[in-house]
Amino acid sequence: MADKKKKRGFDDPFGFFSDDSFGDFEEIRRVMDEFMKRAMGSGLGELRSGEPIVFGVNMRVGPDGKPVIQKFGNVKPTMKGPMVSDKREPLVDVIEREGDITVMVELPGVNKNQINLKTTDRMLTISAPGEESDFYKEVKLPAAVDSKSAKANYKNGVLEVCLEKKEKSKPKAENIPVE
Repeated sequence: MADKKKKRGFDDPFGFFSDDSFGDFEEIRRVMDEFMKRAMGSGLGELRSGEPIVFGVNMRVGPDGKPVIQKFGNVKPTMKGPMVSDKREPLVDVIEREGDITVMVELPGVNKNQINLKTTDRMLTISAPGEESDFYKEVKLPAAVDSKSAKANYKNGVLEVCLEKKEKSKPKAENIPVE
């Protein structure tokens, strides 16, 4: 047990992490430890007094059974190492169904009148100034959507955007005159 504790770096009194199926979590922990070491070494650029540093990772299994890892926050990778941005990327979840796409966005501390949404066929852009930080995110949509069908609802810090998918039309064949 002591060897496993040394390997993991923490105590596991119930033996939950003794199984090799948690190897991916060990890798994520290693990456996060490395990130923190590099961040503290680089100073994260020029920090202003009291400026929040937000960095998070959302992990889930996608519909194809493969892991989906999404980073969020205001720490951005650069050539010189991680830098704190004045814009914070919110946590986003995209739910695709047969006829529509729903995008759920966490925007804590934002007034609903300040939320700005723009959409194109395959992109949803979200921007909102908040009490603690400004949010900005461009969400690539999994299918073409009808922008005019968009509906948004904001409640308790969570924005829900519903978009209907465009109906797939067969490509129209055009005649080409021969000269």
